Amino acid sequence: VQLQASGGGLVQTGGSLRLSCAASGAIFSIMAWYRQAPGKQRDLVALITTGGGTHYADSVKGRFTIARNNAENTIYLQMNSLTSEDTAVYYCAAGSSIALMRTTGSWGQGTLVTVSS
Repeated sequence: VQLQASGGGLVQTGGSLRLSCAASGAIFSIMAWYRQAPGKQRDLVALITTGGGTHYADSVKGRFTIARNNAENTIYLQMNSLTSEDTAVYYCAAGSSIALMRTTGSWGQGTLVTVSS
């Protein structure tokens, strides 16, 4: 099982970025994006199920959109109206339970998003 995240980079406040995460080796009922800012814990940003159900952290609602291509086993995170608060390493994760994702899920290597003012 392998998750490969990409798309991070440096963007100015108010800008946009699109992250991608391609999974191989298994089909996961839940795929998600987490992020970890320096000195902070890793938090859930958004998740999506195979059926297309989604959930977002309050801090990104209305700005971020998670999407999934089941045929390619890939998820995307479209991030708009970025602020410095969004600066973090973004990780994709996949598994069968969001409650157990941190302990039993599969994780990608992380991609850094830096928002400059």
